[in-house]
Amino acid sequence: MASSSPSSPFRSDALAGKVAIVTGGGSGICYEITKQLLLHGAAAAVICGRRENFLQTAAANLSSVSGKTCLYKVCDVRDAAACEAAVAYALSRCGRVDILVNGAAGNFLSEAKSLSPKGFKTVMDIDAQGTFNMSHAVYPVMAKSGRGGSIVNISMTLHYGATWYQAHASAAKSAIDSLTRSLALEWGCDKIRVNGIAPGPIADTPGTTKLAPGFTSADVEDMIVERIPLGRLGTAFDIAMAAVFLTCDGSGGYVSGDVLVVDGAEWLYKPPMVPREMVAELSRKVEAKSRALRPKMVSKL
Repeated sequence: MASSSPSSPFRSDALAGKVAIVTGGGSGICYEITKQLLLHGAAAAVICGRRENFLQTAAANLSSVSGKTCLYKVCDVRDAAACEAAVAYALSRCGRVDILVNGAAGNFLSEAKSLSPKGFKTVMDIDAQGTFNMSHAVYPVMAKSGRGGSIVNISMTLHYGATWYQAHASAAKSAIDSLTRSLALEWGCDKIRVNGIAPGPIADTPGTTKLAPGFTSADVEDMIVERIPLGRLGTAFDIAMAAVFLTCDGSGGYVSGDVLVVDGAEWLYKPPMVPREMVAELSRKVEAKSRALRPKMVSKL
């Protein structure tokens, strides 16, 4: 497989003949997802976003690196009509749509008390409303084809508890995860599988940079890695492999309604109460004290 990425565990024809639409596919995680879908056999992809020059360059690069057709369509996912136009464009140019990856997102740091209602609504509209708009637009095409299809919604782990200064994004990602389950339930009868991917901190992506203003990549990595049990930041390739798994009929063909967390166990992290090197010694001491305990004698009245 002609790629500078790490070796893939999947067959190069795992997605043979399929056509994908990827929102947010012009950069970051979704650029890599698009690339890997094409490298794993997809016949064509259409990337969507709001900046035409940006999309044009990304599509040309993706076509070059994959040897496949990558087209682009300017689309603001907040606009339902624009989403319908994007799906119609993909269908007219490629003849089918088998995969939709909803990756368009907006985010910024803000204390809730300083977050304007407009700012909150903007993130909800791009992330949650946009995911629904694109899914709603692609549904008739996938259902009518008789083949069904696969929808993958990109969320995060922000709402698996709470995250500082992310009330807007946490609410939006929670809504996406809920929508993933609802659509999987309702659309399964049409052979449409709907799943999600919840990435953890991903190195060298616009999202990580935007959420750590004023810091270098090395600074960001040092701050975050200590909270990741696997000891490293994730990569866009990690997320792309999850997308290949979920969109492939062979590996993910019976998976629907699930949100796959790909974060190195970061969301589970809590600092250890006892340093690792002291665990055995303290355990012995606690056991010894426990054995030394005797029940108190109760005097008879």
